[in-house]
Amino acid sequence: MARIGFIGLGNMGLPMAQNLIKAGHSVVGLDVTSAQVDKFVAAGGTAAATVKEVASASDVVVTMLPAGAQVRDIYLGKGGVIASANAGTLLIDSSTVDVETARAVSAAAAGRGLAMLDAPVSGGVGGAQAGTLTFMVGGDAAAFEQAKPVLEKMGKTIVHAGGPGNGQAAKICNNMILGVSMIAVSEAFVLAEKLGLDAQKLFDISSKSSGQCWSMTSYCPVPGLVPASPANRDYEAGFTAAMMLKDLKLAQDAAKASGAATPLGADAATLYQRYVDSGEAGRDFSGIIAQVRRDK
Repeated sequence: MARIGFIGLGNMGLPMAQNLIKAGHSVVGLDVTSAQVDKFVAAGGTAAATVKEVASASDVVVTMLPAGAQVRDIYLGKGGVIASANAGTLLIDSSTVDVETARAVSAAAAGRGLAMLDAPVSGGVGGAQAGTLTFMVGGDAAAFEQAKPVLEKMGKTIVHAGGPGNGQAAKICNNMILGVSMIAVSEAFVLAEKLGLDAQKLFDISSKSSGQCWSMTSYCPVPGLVPASPANRDYEAGFTAAMMLKDLKLAQDAAKASGAATPLGADAATLYQRYVDSGEAGRDFSGIIAQVRRDK
């Protein structure tokens, strides 16, 4: 079994690391929140005090960090992962960041002869806990094959999206679809409500017709229609509105940089910005239906 270092034991990172421990790997972890580290240790992990300690003790380093700034700092900083990793160490960043950061860090790793993958995930906290995440992986094909046995302990679907940065490209494109479709579903149910059409009737029809989509059938924003939906728990977050806004902004930055037209993605970012600004950053992103109802 591999010696794995895990940096970033938050809501997603902790259950991912716990699944690696359950699979029999020796896992050393690091996080800025002591309570998360305590949970990690209780699950059988070993706590580290510094990034250098994690990197120098690992065959594989996995990171799950909030944003590009943290990824650059952890990998490129003095005493960071790239400077501290031993020859042959495989680096896997599962954070969701901008494509430019992913490619810059990958290039820096290659400069030291280290293989690196950008491997953001889809599936939320539930998927992280169940080990059913989807990994969208960018990087060298040989590194991808080396990483698969590790990723398969945390996810169900592992897809090689191409070269460095392509994992991030796939993630932001996927989440732009998700953000737009959740708004469309919300608008349809609000319209149905105003027209006097029962929500259950619309669900029964659209979930089996051409309007069917994941946002409706797996994560419906109307309470009582899909048992597992956060709508039934006052929109307790599996994937927060703030995280959706972050991904939509990343998509807009990428669209501007590449010259792509994404008007629906831009509108979705604007609507989620209003929802987050209203104090709902920590709600599940499917709570956007409340913003749709407020907008006239």
